[in-house]
Amino acid sequence: MPEKTKFDLSGKVVLLTGGGGILGSRFTLALVAQGARVAVVDRDVDKAQAVVNAVNATHPDAARAYATDITNQEELKSLNHVLEAEFGLVDVLINNAAVKSPNFFEPFETFPLDDWNQVMAVNTTGVMLGCQVFGSAMAERGHGSIINTLSIYGLVAPDQRIYEGSQYEGRTINTPAVYSTSKAAVWGLTKYLAAYWGNKGVRVNAVTPGGVFSGQNDTFVQRYSAKAPLGRMAEPDEMCGAVLFLASEASSYMTGQNLVVDGGWTAW
Repeated sequence: MPEKTKFDLSGKVVLLTGGGGILGSRFTLALVAQGARVAVVDRDVDKAQAVVNAVNATHPDAARAYATDITNQEELKSLNHVLEAEFGLVDVLINNAAVKSPNFFEPFETFPLDDWNQVMAVNTTGVMLGCQVFGSAMAERGHGSIINTLSIYGLVAPDQRIYEGSQYEGRTINTPAVYSTSKAAVWGLTKYLAAYWGNKGVRVNAVTPGGVFSGQNDTFVQRYSAKAPLGRMAEPDEMCGAVLFLASEASSYMTGQNLVVDGGWTAW
C-alpha cells in the first residue's frame, strides 16, 4: 500500500465516545476528513449533535449523533444494533469519554465515595464495556482498532504546585486522585486486551494527551507551560495526528502501545 494512502479511512466506521467534548469534536473532523464515517456518542446528545452539524456542513452525512450512557451495557448493545443498521459494522472504537463528578475538585481527604464511583464508572468501566460490546464483535470478524484516551496523570503524578491560584471557568481546579486512578486502570486494560486479542486481528492502543488549553486562567497556563519542554500547552488539534495514525493502516503492526503527546512533560 502506498505510504500516503495508509492514513486513508474511506469506508471505515468509527465509534467515538465523548464525541461532544473539546477533543471529541476535533477527532471527528479529522476522521471524516480522511474518509471515515463517525458515530458521535455522548450522554449529552445536544453537544454531540452540535459537533455533527458542524462536521456535516463540510462533509455531508459523514457523522451522526447518538445519545448513549456508556456505563449501561444494554444501551451499548442497542447502539451496536442501531449502528449496524444505519452505518455498518464498527471498524474503529475510540474510548474518549470522561466525566467530572459534582465534587470532582474536592481534596483527597474528603473526596466522596459516590463521586469516586461515578468517575470510575465512566472513565474505566465504560471503557471496559465498550470494549466488551464492540471489541468482541471485532475479534469475531478478525480485524479492528481500539484507541483509548488516557492522560499524563495516569502515568505520572500531578505537580500540585501548579494548581495554586489556578482556575477554570471561574472554579478552583486540581487533578483528583480518582482521575489518575481511572486513567492508569485503562492503560492496564489497554495492554491486557492487546495481548488478549492480538491473535484475533484486533489492535488495542492508547493516546495520552498532555495539558490541552481550553480556557484555563493565566496562572495555570504559565505554571503548566514552565514544566513542559516545549514551553506551552497543547492545542486540541495536536492530538488528532496520533488518533489518525492508530485508526489507520499506517499503524498496522502496532498494538499494546501508548502514544504520549505531551510536549515532553513526561520526559524530565
